[in-house]
Amino acid sequence: MNLSRRLALSLSLTRSYATRGKRPKPGTSEKPAYHAPDPLVNNPHAVVTSLQDENLTFIHRPPPSAPSPFSLSTAPTSPLLRPATPITNDPLPPFVRPSADKVPLPRASDTVVAQIRGLRRSNPTKYSRGKLAKMFGVTQNFVGTIAALKSPARMALIRTRNAEHETARVLVITGRFLLVHHSFTRIYLAS
Repeated sequence: MNLSRRLALSLSLTRSYATRGKRPKPGTSEKPAYHAPDPLVNNPHAVVTSLQDENLTFIHRPPPSAPSPFSLSTAPTSPLLRPATPITNDPLPPFVRPSADKVPLPRASDTVVAQIRGLRRSNPTKYSRGKLAKMFGVTQNFVGTIAALKSPARMALIRTRNAEHETARVLVITGRFLLVHHSFTRIYLAS
């Protein structure tokens, strides 16, 4: 008897896994879809009226929720039944994007566009997009749109810029680069 208790106790303390049940057929769910019963079927408060001559039956069911005693036609509780709020001159909240409040820049005249194009083509290194934008009060994107460089000139500028960046990167890595914080000028130390 004692042995059978020990055996039963040891079997109950061992780890066991649930066996897999019967798997459903592919394309079917494990449970059937839930179909909620119609709360208005067999309503005890329903009023049934039958017309024998016409063979018609009218069933009037009251709404499932009672109307609010505070809802009147002059002051309905539902916001859908309320009249529209009048437009007032109250201050509006601030814009989400500060750029929406910016005043657009004035349009550049044809002479300004011609000057920008001429300066950019004459010396693209000296007259960069940023410098021309500051000179004429336009955006850099506008300068790039109206005075785009030809592909060989643009690629040459990109190559020189990348070479300058690589030189600065090497100097920073080797420690021969000093940055003066007050004037933000770069001083390269000779080796």
